[in-house]
Amino acid sequence: MMQTSFWKEISTLIRRDIKLELRQKYALNGLLLYVVSTVFVCYLSFKRLTDVPTWNALLWIILLFTAVQAATKNFSTETRGRLIYYYTLASARSVIFARIIYNSLLMLVISLAGYVIYMLLIGDLVQDKPYFMLGILLGSLGFSGILTLMASIAGRTHNVTLMAILSFPVIIPMLIVLIRFSKNAVDGIAHSVQNPYIIGLLSMNLIVLALAWVLFPFLWKD
Repeated sequence: MMQTSFWKEISTLIRRDIKLELRQKYALNGLLLYVVSTVFVCYLSFKRLTDVPTWNALLWIILLFTAVQAATKNFSTETRGRLIYYYTLASARSVIFARIIYNSLLMLVISLAGYVIYMLLIGDLVQDKPYFMLGILLGSLGFSGILTLMASIAGRTHNVTLMAILSFPVIIPMLIVLIRFSKNAVDGIAHSVQNPYIIGLLSMNLIVLALAWVLFPFLWKD
């Protein structure tokens, strides 16, 4: 019964976030504009890139800062009255996991759109597209989990800068693994070499979810 209630609360909160997004559309449109303008500036600067490390690193820099832009609206924009309403509507774990799932879906859509635009303007060097897509999926989940959790902490002080300060030391190890994993996918390296990176990324994502499960209820009650 508890698990059923937990997932029901999460689905209700996700539907609520999606309805608000479709009604307002400022977040999605703003992020798409940010990605398009950033990639276009890179295109004006570099035209076509043929150097794999530069191509790969530049894409992940764009996706990382897009994720930061997406996370800035988490909790910091919530009013105290709305937080109290959430407190009466659902459990703390339901609130944080619903927000992580919603932000992961949003980030995945933006990342895929960004990759397509980047591919069209800067060039496509990827040889192993399924594994590269897997990297984008795991990266979207990881960025969203870390940034959402840190945004929940920073939201208590209404200081967006604090979110970036807290997030970057935690997100750098994941970014390093993602860059190496995606570069191997670009180069078409054998899948056996990629397996340790997949395990590492999955482990990092699970650690973030475990921290959210344990820590957020204490923060929620504060």
